[in-house]
Parts: sequence; C-alpha cells; structure tokens
Amino acid sequence: MTQVYPHDLDARFGTRAIHAGQRPEPLAGAIMTPVYLTSTYVQDALGENKGYEYARGKNPTREALERNVAALEGVRFGFAFSSGMGCIDSIMKLFRGGDHIICAENVYGGTFRLFDRILAHYGLRFSFVDARDAQRLEDARTDRTVAVLVETPSNPLMRLTDLRAAADVAHRAGALLIVDNTFATPFFQQPFAHGADIVYHSTTKYLNGHSDMIGGIALLDDPSLAERLQFIQNAAGAVPGPFDAWLALRGTKTLHLRMPRHDANGRRVAAWLAERVGERCTYYPGLPSHPQHALAVRQMSGFGGMVTVDLGTRARAAHVLGRVRVFALAESLGGVESLISHPASMTHASIPDDRRATLGITEGVIRLSCGVEDVDDLLEDLEQAWEGL
Repeated sequence: MTQVYPHDLDARFGTRAIHAGQRPEPLAGAIMTPVYLTSTYVQDALGENKGYEYARGKNPTREALERNVAALEGVRFGFAFSSGMGCIDSIMKLFRGGDHIICAENVYGGTFRLFDRILAHYGLRFSFVDARDAQRLEDARTDRTVAVLVETPSNPLMRLTDLRAAADVAHRAGALLIVDNTFATPFFQQPFAHGADIVYHSTTKYLNGHSDMIGGIALLDDPSLAERLQFIQNAAGAVPGPFDAWLALRGTKTLHLRMPRHDANGRRVAAWLAERVGERCTYYPGLPSHPQHALAVRQMSGFGGMVTVDLGTRARAAHVLGRVRVFALAESLGGVESLISHPASMTHASIPDDRRATLGITEGVIRLSCGVEDVDDLLEDLEQAWEGL
C-alpha cells in the first residue's frame, strides 16, 4: 500500500510539492523519478521479490505521485487512477447494492451520468440535494446512507459546501464524507482538516496543470479504508500508465507557484465580469457579492481561477465564445492556458435539460478557466469578445 514517507508531512507546502514521496533513484542517483516502463518485475526466487510483482498492482512512478499528492493533502495514503471518472467509479466500489449516497446536486456532468445512468442499475441509490444547506443533507439521510459526496466549489455554478457541517451530517449516520477538491486544490483547501474521509481529484486539471494527460487520484488517512481501496485499484485495474503519472508528478512540483497566479487572474476577471454583466450573474466565491463569500474566506485560503457567468441566452454566449482569441473554446480546466466553455452543451450535456434548467445551468452560462497568462491580455481579449453584445 502506497504510504507517505512520515517526515514528508512535516515540511511546508512548497517543499512537499517538490520533494514529497520521491527519493533520488538508487542506480544512478537521478533527481527526477524515472518513468518505469515495465509490465512485470523479475522475482529473486519463488515467493521473493523487491515489493513489485505486476505493474497493474504497483509501479514506482505511480507510487511517487500517490505519495506526493497524499502529502499535499496532509494524509498518508494515495491511489492514482487512469481518469477522474475511473477514480470516482473505483471509490463507489467501496459500497454495495442497496447502499445510499447523498450527492450534491451541482456536480460535474460526468459524475451525475455515472451515478444516474450506470451505478444506479447496479443497486446503488443516490439522492441529489442542494449541498449549500446542511439541513438538506440531513433530511436526505436514511438508514442505508453510507456516504455524502460534494464538490466545493462546484462545477460550474461555484457553489460551496460547508465541509465541517457536511462531515457532521455524514458521521452522525456512520457514513463517509467524500470531497471532490479539483477546483480548489490542496493549495487553497484542505478538506481533511474539516472532517473529510476521502478526497479525490481529476489530476488532469490543476495538479497536472499542463493539459497533457488524463488521470485521477484518491487520498485518505484511514488504513483499513486504504487497504480496501488498494484492493479495488488492483482488482478493477483502472490505473494510469507510468508516463501519465510522471507528467502529473512534474505538474505538482509547480502547483504552489501556479495557483497564486490562477487566483490573481481569476479575481481580476471576475471583477471585470461583475462590472460588465452584474454581480448577480457572475459566480466566483472571491467576490464579496457571492452569497457564500464568508464561507469561502473561512474554508479556503484562496479562490482560484474558475469563474462562471450567465449571459442570459445561447446567442449571447455564442457571440462571446466565437470571438475570444486568448481564451480557447475547449472542455477541461486548470491548465496554464486559459479556456472557456459552454457547460450546457459540453461538460454538462449529459444532464437532462429540465434538470439543468432547475439547477441554473442555462444556455447562457459560460465557464472560464483563467490560466497564468498576463491578466491584461485576458481582459483585453474579453473586452473585444464583448464588442457588439
């Protein structure tokens, strides 16, 4: 089981980002973790090996990434997967038919699709509720509730969940609190400090930060739970290749440098949008006008680079999406380059129309992932994209 080196947890964040989970390669002293491109490992004798048998179960490059991100979240165990969806699917395999999961209603469209159109057919039961209100989480509890799952901030409406309150609801039911920390990253938010039991990320996004791999990772601190998830990781086999693990590990080394710039650019872009289209139509927890701004200040150390705005109609959204030049029209987020997307037809297209409308993911909503470019160029790009609107 991949476990953090104990003294890695003692270092400050930037030092952990660069060094945690890694040691110089013993053969030549390489400072960078090698990409171990192997499917199997030679054994010393029958029943004797160096801790590795088959690469689906363990790979040294993957282990370095797992230890590194676990250290950034402040816990002992990490398990990397081939995608964010492979990660959450594997987490759900901790449960069995008849179990009940309370899920925040505003989650990534792929998460809703997995739960509603696949896992529900295998007997898992899901209740989708407004996780901004802890009482609604409480009201959704049943005697079969095994987990509460939330995204905070949420995709794309930037809603927040009070993690301590959600943890209290889950733990009163003997259930787990599972948190998608992709938008905030461990740099800006530490869910385990607020009672989370499992935290997961799409490593594709901010952890990697360069839009050149697909992956997911789950972090936890309970040894027995970690043992069960390790079994699922090996048995179900949704593991990343070693090169993808290496790319993500390269990305985490600069996380503490990139996130302040994403945050600074996000704040400037959000302020520009709030002035242009109105505070009520601009969703960014760093704005004092955000209805959960006080919670964001209390629970997060920064607000990040994700901003959502409602332009009212699809035609107005299309006008802006068709004119941007620095922002690239594409799915995904969290890379060094700025992206812009239309959730209703892209990331959340799998959610039924009526459900999207109820949530507020209208045809006029666009989502911006502010990269680390010069912010004045981002603002000038938006300015020219708005011309004629």
